[in-house]
Amino acid sequence: MPCLCVGAGGPRFWVEPDKGPAPFMAVENKQSRTKADWIVDRIGRTVIGGLLLLPHPARVAAMGWIARNIVGPLTGYTRRARQNLAYIWPDMPVSERRRIARKVLDNAGRVIIENYASTDQLKRAANWNTHGPGLEQAQHALAEGRPILFVSGHFGNYQAARAAMNVRGFCLGGLYRPLNNAYFNDHYVRTVEAVGGPAFARGRRGLASFMRHVKQGGHGALLIDQYYGDGVVVDFLGKPAPTALSVGEIALKFNALVLPIYARRLENGLDFDVLVEAPVPHSDATSMTQALMDSLGAQVRERPGQWFWVHRRWKPDRQAERAARSAAEQQ
Repeated sequence: MPCLCVGAGGPRFWVEPDKGPAPFMAVENKQSRTKADWIVDRIGRTVIGGLLLLPHPARVAAMGWIARNIVGPLTGYTRRARQNLAYIWPDMPVSERRRIARKVLDNAGRVIIENYASTDQLKRAANWNTHGPGLEQAQHALAEGRPILFVSGHFGNYQAARAAMNVRGFCLGGLYRPLNNAYFNDHYVRTVEAVGGPAFARGRRGLASFMRHVKQGGHGALLIDQYYGDGVVVDFLGKPAPTALSVGEIALKFNALVLPIYARRLENGLDFDVLVEAPVPHSDATSMTQALMDSLGAQVRERPGQWFWVHRRWKPDRQAERAARSAAEQQ
């Protein structure tokens, strides 16, 4: 039976304790249904519903424009993207940081509406160039019934990668983080499910279901590029980045094939080149996590405008506070 264990590193969820731990994905997300949440949801529903009435190319371009010119500046997301770019590449000209930040918000807007237009997304996915050294090994694993973990980040359109594989005979279950706005989450989760494959909400119940899915030879899609304070510190784009060991732990537990995958947006702004990289060799969870972050980092360096620089990925001040606290406790 599942149990919740609390130790020095904080709460961690364990499934079948005799067989080893499952990681941070069991952390529950707090959701709210305030009046402000309701208003934001109604605005979002109105905008998305209106755009879905347009032809696919027009709706995608329009949502990119809205995110780039309205949402990004009003929310401070554009400024935060520029700040993160300056943290990683301090020698980059200010004009270039501004240009990339605008592309980041444009891409984010496109991703949102693409994921709501799942029928069009799946139709287009059948024609995307899906390739790479890991594709053949994924097909072998599919035939053998071996579990597969497809790993990406908030890069290009991560749901597009699921769509590309699912229309080719795979069944990628998505483990997603429920949105804090519960009203918005009610329809957002349907976009995860519509791509195909089961959807699992991050939390104890969702993680347990996800683990069973993988154990039975299922295919999982995971994103590993968010800050996790209790995780291991690995290098990401030349800076220390606390990261969960989830993928490595699950892969080693169930002998799952680990494949980095990226849906890279093409110049037409509508379609994707889907790259399935060579499998990450099984070693230890930390080394596997570093290999995955190196893989993602290479993609970000090549196409910086397609990664979600809005995330507070590094949180250097918080890392320094945690280190100082740890040092004081050891004295």
